[in-house]
Amino acid sequence: MAHFLSKEQEQAVILAIRDAEARTSGEIRVHLQHKLDGSVLDVAHKAFFRLNMHQTRQRNGVLFFIVPEKRQFAVLGDQGINACVPLDFWDDIRDLLREHFQKGAFSEGLCAAIVRVGEKLKTFFPASDDNPNELSDELSFDDTP
Repeated sequence: MAHFLSKEQEQAVILAIRDAEARTSGEIRVHLQHKLDGSVLDVAHKAFFRLNMHQTRQRNGVLFFIVPEKRQFAVLGDQGINACVPLDFWDDIRDLLREHFQKGAFSEGLCAAIVRVGEKLKTFFPASDDNPNELSDELSFDDTP
């Protein structure tokens, strides 16, 4: 996974998360997983809860879950955002990521998808005066082989 994103690219993704979250009460996380023991969606759901994505006040967390070595990913939204977005919204995000990832433009794809998710979160969950950062903006990793 060391080659998936350089340190500079990681910082660009973190900056995209912070910029998006400045405009919304929603929370966005990116998690990179080494091992995939099961389907990508099953493992992503477990990570969603392990990372406490379900504990935001408005249930509006979004997880970008990526398994670079398997070339698989999933994007999961919590109940609050899922109740608001159109049915095809997550398909559009998946397609955006896939298009970039197929070109090897991983950080660019993540940043573009984070911007788009942030715009949608802002529509339904705009930032308020009381807008705490409920979850870390840092990328999380599971390097267990």
